[in-house]
Amino acid sequence: MTLAERIDEFLDALKIWARGLYHGMLTHPAYEKIEKEAEDLEDAFMLACFPDAFGIPSPVSYYTAELLPFLSDEFEAWQRRMWDRDSLVERKGQQYHF
Repeated sequence: MTLAERIDEFLDALKIWARGLYHGMLTHPAYEKIEKEAEDLEDAFMLACFPDAFGIPSPVSYYTAELLPFLSDEFEAWQRRMWDRDSLVERKGQQYHF
């Protein structure tokens, strides 16, 4: 193995390490916040469509029941998340490390 090959190998390893460091320090926390915000929006949409699942009467439940076949895969996971969640205030506080 020549010196040039060893230098190229070291530079490749350094690039991989720097890319991982950048992702871990800057982009990953941003992705986490975006994913949590998207999950919160999805939860709010599902709650607006299916409030009867939690005993909240809604006059539009008859119409939103038509969406159930399209959202059936997400419905069970959403219901589990909503029952396990402590509170919305706590969830938002975790995003900002309160």
